Amino acid sequence: MRRLLLSLACAWLAVGLAACETVREASVEAPVAPAAVDPVQEPTDVKYYASDEPLRMGLEQFNRGNYGIAQRYFKDAVEKAPKDVTAWVGLGASYDRLRRFDLADQAYAQAIRLGGETVQILNNQGYSYMLRGDLNRARRKFTKAYELDPGNPTIANNLQLLNGSRKFIERSPEAL
Repeated sequence: MRRLLLSLACAWLAVGLAACETVREASVEAPVAPAAVDPVQEPTDVKYYASDEPLRMGLEQFNRGNYGIAQRYFKDAVEKAPKDVTAWVGLGASYDRLRRFDLADQAYAQAIRLGGETVQILNNQGYSYMLRGDLNRARRKFTKAYELDPGNPTIANNLQLLNGSRKFIERSPEAL
């Protein structure tokens, strides 16, 4: 009798453990419900680019003011996708904020080789020259960008900032 009770207890234990194992495996291997799908865009149309994650992180860090971290992410992005104009522009802007103007010039030059002189690149170059104190070159870049997109408020603001800078640093002849 004792042996029968022991056998029954082992059987119950085995059934209980087997059920736990089955539940655990089922929860691990159960399919995940798909995310909401845009009816216009099929999942097969979405492309993955190697630079997407570093680019996203670079933009996020740049917007937070973490320019050194942003520069590392943008550099990673351009290494993974050397033809990504956005990553090159972000890298140039990060270098500007780090006052590495020589590297910023190289990044903007590469962006221009890949995508031409866009309004964004011209504006960024103008801002770069303004940071360096080269106000004449800054004005030329801003003016060229403004001619391409006269309604762009960022360019208008940068021109206004440049005009304010010129007036601020002008000195009267007596001061010299």
